Amino acid sequence: MKNLIIAPIVLIATFAVTTSGQVKSEVAENDQRGSQSATPGQDPANATGARVSGQDTKVPAPSEDPGSGPNVQSHPKSAFNNHAGTAQLRRVSAVTEKSLSNETTDGTKAVTPNPNPRISTSATARSSNSGTNSSSPAATSASQLYRVGIYDVLDIRLAGNPSANSTLFTVLVSGLIEYPLAGNPIPVAGLTTAEIADIIRQRIRIFEKPAITVNVRDYASHTVTVTGFVTAPGTKILHREAVPLYAILSEALVLPEATRATIKREGRAPIVVDLKDSNLSSPLVVPGDAIRVSLMPPGPTEFFFIGGKINSPGQKPYHAGLTLTQAILASEGVSTSAGSRVRVSRQGSDGLLITEEYNIRKIQSGKMPDPVLQKGDRIEVTAVN
Repeated sequence: MKNLIIAPIVLIATFAVTTSGQVKSEVAENDQRGSQSATPGQDPANATGARVSGQDTKVPAPSEDPGSGPNVQSHPKSAFNNHAGTAQLRRVSAVTEKSLSNETTDGTKAVTPNPNPRISTSATARSSNSGTNSSSPAATSASQLYRVGIYDVLDIRLAGNPSANSTLFTVLVSGLIEYPLAGNPIPVAGLTTAEIADIIRQRIRIFEKPAITVNVRDYASHTVTVTGFVTAPGTKILHREAVPLYAILSEALVLPEATRATIKREGRAPIVVDLKDSNLSSPLVVPGDAIRVSLMPPGPTEFFFIGGKINSPGQKPYHAGLTLTQAILASEGVSTSAGSRVRVSRQGSDGLLITEEYNIRKIQSGKMPDPVLQKGDRIEVTAVN
C-alpha cells in the first residue's frame, strides 16, 4: 500500500521537472530569435536620428517574424520615441537643406563677402533700419526740431570703424562740412542730423550700408539777445528752432522788479508779455529775436473828467500842459449833436467849483486861445441849442 502512494508522487514530480525544462528552453529560443531579428530590421531613419541627436541607445524596430510580435507589443513607448526621432531628423534635414540652398550648381557658395570684416552683421542691420526710419518724413514742431547752422560742431561716427582721427566737424561759413569718407564737401546748413546722416550714408562707397550717427556736439548758430532787468544779459544759444520765452528768461535770471518782456522780431510787430500774469502762456522765441526785460510804465496818478456830447466820456489821464482841445481829442472828439459851448469847472481853494465857458469853434479857428487845463478839471460839452 505504501508503494502505491509514493509512485504517483514521484511520477508527478518527474513530469513537472520535464515541463519546466521545456518551457525555459522555448523562452530562451524565442528571446534569441527576437534579438537577432530586431537588429537586421532596424529602421535606418531611426538610427540616423539617434546619431544626429547624439544618443547611443539603439531603438529596435518591428520585425516581420510573427514570432517576435509579442516582443514588439511589449515596447509601445519605444515605438512612440521612434516617431519623435524621425521628426527630429526631418527638422535637422530641413535646416541642413536651408544652409546648403546658398550653394550654386557647381558646388560653390553664393555668399557676398563683407567689404570690411570689422563691420559686424548687426551693425549693417542697424544701418539698414536707421536708413528706413530717417527717410520717412515726420511732422515735427519747431520746439522739437533743430536744423544745423554755421559754426555748429557735428559729431559724426561710423559704426565698426574705430579710428584715431577726430569725429568732430565744424560747419563752415559756406554751410559745408568736409567729411573725408564722403568725398566732396557736403552742404548741411538747414538740415537735421538725420538728413545729414542719410546724405553721408549715400556718399560713402567703401562700405556696404554703413551705420552712421550724427549728433550736434556744440550749438552755435541759433542765438537770441537778452537785455534789460536781468542778472545775466547777453547772447543766449537755442538748441531748437523755437524755445519758450520762460526758458530763455530762466537762463538770463530776471530781476524781481521786472514786470514785462518785449520780443522784437524782424518784420513783425513787437510782442509784449506781462511777466506778472501767471495765466499768460509763454510765446516761442526764434533765432534772431531781441528780448528786452523792463518795468511797466507807471500808471497815471492825475486825471481830468469829461462828459456831455463827447464820443468817449469818463476819467482821462492828465499831464502838465494839457489843453482843452487836446483833452477833447483824447476823448475821441465831440459827437454830432454837440454844440460850440464847452464848460470847464475847477475846484477853488475854498472847495467851491468855479466854472468858465469856452467856444470850441472859435478856439479851433484861432479866434480864442486854447486854455490850459489843471488836474481834476471837469469838462462838459453841451448840446446844440
